Amino acid sequence: MAVDNGGAAVGERALQPQYSGRSGPSRGVVAVVRRNEARRAALVDAAIEVLARDGARGMTFRAVDTEAAVPLGTASNYFSSRDDLLTQAGARVYERLQPDEETVARQRAAGKDRETYAVLMRELVGRIAAFRTGYLALLELRLEATRRPGLRTVLTERVRADVEANVRYHEACGLPGDATAVKLLHLALNWLIVEQLTLPDVFTPEERDRLVTAAVERIVTDER
Repeated sequence: MAVDNGGAAVGERALQPQYSGRSGPSRGVVAVVRRNEARRAALVDAAIEVLARDGARGMTFRAVDTEAAVPLGTASNYFSSRDDLLTQAGARVYERLQPDEETVARQRAAGKDRETYAVLMRELVGRIAAFRTGYLALLELRLEATRRPGLRTVLTERVRADVEANVRYHEACGLPGDATAVKLLHLALNWLIVEQLTLPDVFTPEERDRLVTAAVERIVTDER
């Protein structure tokens, strides 16, 4: 997943469930989806939990129905295929990681120096780490993408678009550092988050914050 600078760019584009090669749902299913978006969202949220706990191979319609506490067969009425549900789960993670409007406004009004930038990055890493199952679900999707060329294409397009959006946001806000700095922070902080979520005892929360600050200080220059 792409780490956003300040958070505004995450979720700018949705993953498109177009790679499975299977036909979409019937008109009747589309009508159900439109009529009960809350149920569809609950199923996708359940899929995220199943992905994080059991991996992509364990994410079946039956497992999602059980996690969502709905009658068996419900998920198959909302999604045209397992691949469709996989990509919608990925899109939902990005959606849930978006900061609220108040946070975005505060970040845009903040200073443009490296110290403020480090604060924004610490907040960002903390917010992503707090949604543990969401990030682990994305990692499972990445692993599954190594076996599914279609999914790899979708995820590649998604992450590339987010990195580009992060660079645009960075430049528009007048933050210090250039496009290369944004990309280096994307790589460094994503791996720090992986470490935090998979082996949480390697670094304490205090060490994590110090490492984020050090990454900003060493990667980002005052030049734009």
